[in-house]
Amino acid sequence: IGLVPTMGALHRGHLSLIEKAFNENDVVWVSIFINPTQFNNSNDLINYPKNLKNDELLIKKISKSIEIFSPNEFEIYGENPKIKTYDFKTIDNELEGRFRKNHFNGVATIVSKLLNLFKPNNVYFGEKDYQQTQIIKKLISLEKINVNLNICPTVREKNGLALSSRNNFLSYSERNDASIIYKSLILLKNNFNTSNLISTKKEIKNNINKKKNFQLEYLEIADASTLKIQSKINPKNSYRAFICVRVNDIRLIDNILLN
Repeated sequence: IGLVPTMGALHRGHLSLIEKAFNENDVVWVSIFINPTQFNNSNDLINYPKNLKNDELLIKKISKSIEIFSPNEFEIYGENPKIKTYDFKTIDNELEGRFRKNHFNGVATIVSKLLNLFKPNNVYFGEKDYQQTQIIKKLISLEKINVNLNICPTVREKNGLALSSRNNFLSYSERNDASIIYKSLILLKNNFNTSNLISTKKEIKNNINKKKNFQLEYLEIADASTLKIQSKINPKNSYRAFICVRVNDIRLIDNILLN
């Protein structure tokens, strides 16, 4: 059994996860549920893109045998949605955790429910949400769930922008300009083994903030396993760069392995 948890508004990134699950399992379930407990902004929840009919069509194009689970909020949480609190050893407080209070407890709560409901052998998530994948890895360990976590490569638009349901809120010009996010990560990666990291980060910030409606929220280098932000680099450790750019009210995140 393979499970692909989603919040709908499916794009090629989601479909790549579903295709991989379909190729590796006898039975595949795709869950489509906009989880209210992981939103710290009520407007973000209300405005999150929804198109269940189109999602179903895209899934059935891969195979009519793929099962779809699209519950309502009451079926998942009952009368009163409650967030379970986990001890993630500070992983949830870094990066996105600094801007989205309780977000990862909300994510873990719904993923735990889905894993216990379907008891899949394999579950599939995208690398674009790398911090989320590390939270789920920790969740599986904490709850001793017998499942194989598959972290799949980020799927990008031609200009390098990581695919996201939130990209639908960007104008045509903003979508084009958003190519600077991935270009910035590549620039940082190319300069990672030099002494120019501080000046490179300043250059990236200036380049992004010069674009109309764009503002760099953070650009950090973190340990790939603990997600602790690093100021000194040890060549023996593995590092990733994490970026968040706000375009008007839309937050776009991305990351890349540096070494």
